[in-house]
Amino acid sequence: MESAPDHTPLIHGLPDEIALICLARVPRRFHNVVRRVSKRWRALLCSEEWHTCRKRNNMDESWIYVTCREASIKCYVLAPDPSNRSLRLMHVIEPPCSGRQGVIIEALDKRLFFLGGCSWQNDATDEVYCYDASSNHWSTAAPMPTPRCYFVSASLSEKLYIAGGLGLTDKSPNSWDIYDPATDSWCAHKNPMLTPDIVKFIALDEELVTIHQAAWNRMYFAGIYNPLDRTWRGTENEIARCFSSPTVVVDGKLYMLEQKLGTTTLMMWQKDTKEWVMLGRLSDKVTRPPCELVAIGRKIYVIGRGLSIVTIDMDTAARVDGLLVTTSSGPLVEQDVSPERSRVITI
Repeated sequence: MESAPDHTPLIHGLPDEIALICLARVPRRFHNVVRRVSKRWRALLCSEEWHTCRKRNNMDESWIYVTCREASIKCYVLAPDPSNRSLRLMHVIEPPCSGRQGVIIEALDKRLFFLGGCSWQNDATDEVYCYDASSNHWSTAAPMPTPRCYFVSASLSEKLYIAGGLGLTDKSPNSWDIYDPATDSWCAHKNPMLTPDIVKFIALDEELVTIHQAAWNRMYFAGIYNPLDRTWRGTENEIARCFSSPTVVVDGKLYMLEQKLGTTTLMMWQKDTKEWVMLGRLSDKVTRPPCELVAIGRKIYVIGRGLSIVTIDMDTAARVDGLLVTTSSGPLVEQDVSPERSRVITI
């Protein structure tokens, strides 16, 4: 960064290159304070230069955004707490679409998208709201080509993929909508699969694993969608066992939290043998299902009712008599809310 004669430095007496490194070391929990110092600092925190500097120097931090429904949608922001190897509640945000049902959230880069939804009085909507975590600012994104609620979604290769759901018209029952944030635009594509009954997307190995429920026999089966050539092929149906379970990908490996009556089990998908293998059981007393599954680095967080947290460190996790050794913490909020969706944004 070159300084012009009338240039106002980021920090008086320091070259901007050095000031940038100093400011990049400010922990993320203080970024709201930093933004209030000056317009230049506020612009800096929204810049790609800032985020590149934090990432290059291993100073970027990942926070978890969990949506829960009380009387309305609330998004709880959680951050890793090294003092107890768990998570702590940072703040709560309420989206403009908080009064709707069937809203889906997805994360792309530094932004969180709230898509679609419906209400008792209104049909499905095509509206999309965007929360920029770096600027703490709400905006509207391009509307979806097809109004939807209660649909499936995934983010892959800097794009959003959505399909299925309620609110579809006769003209677009099998459509896929793909969002490109670079151009703030959507493309509507005809469903490449033989069946429209998609119940789950999983982004894995730069492809989308699609889980379907057959209309004729209510059985579940799976396929793989290649976004490069927009083709779909069948795959082993055993992976479809995760159709109703929360899943997360860690270092290219797919994990599932299987929640059955009285039993919660962490499973891992074995690519070579095409089967799910049990890693260990978790006590329902600490997981408090229904749960969401999310990961930061090599740590998997099981988020249950009331935002109770179970932390599984995949590098040190051990199993005793079939039970996984974990770290757990009690509910973070007084309300006994159930998590609906969870996503991670790194800044």
